Amino acid sequence: MSAEPRPEFPRPLALALVGETGREEHLVATTAECAALAARFGILGIGRLTATLRLRPEADGAVLAEGRLSAEVTQACGVTLEPVVQQVDEPLAFRFLPAGAEPDEEPDAIDELETRHGVAELGEAVAEALALALDPYPRAPDAELPPEAQDAGDNPFGALASLQRGGKR
Repeated sequence: MSAEPRPEFPRPLALALVGETGREEHLVATTAECAALAARFGILGIGRLTATLRLRPEADGAVLAEGRLSAEVTQACGVTLEPVVQQVDEPLAFRFLPAGAEPDEEPDAIDELETRHGVAELGEAVAEALALALDPYPRAPDAELPPEAQDAGDNPFGALASLQRGGKR
């Protein structure tokens, strides 16, 4: 049996420590954790990653987490491959479920995260939120597509076809 991989940004918290009145957690990734997450996400770098979470217990034993994610990431431009530094500032909202509870499958429901032995992995939840917030097509401010790609219009294969025709002449 193989061991589960250790999260790059581990911040475990026992749900029992949230208490009746709730609590606030401020998470800050170290330089090594930022580098490990950048490698996992296949990006050039993460210069900063912080999150503030307000945790509140709910009647069903779950814990509601709401807050904000802030990061500085460097990705390769999709056109020129030069580094593009971007700021990420995103709201966070999810529920940590008590042991044995099943997540709601409703697509519009708040994200529900399972816990192991009543321990919520706050860092992994924040890391996953950062991965979803990354720009899928980062672009340097002055980057322009080659003319043959611009002429492709709405057909994503048009640029490839024009390159292929140009290569056979």
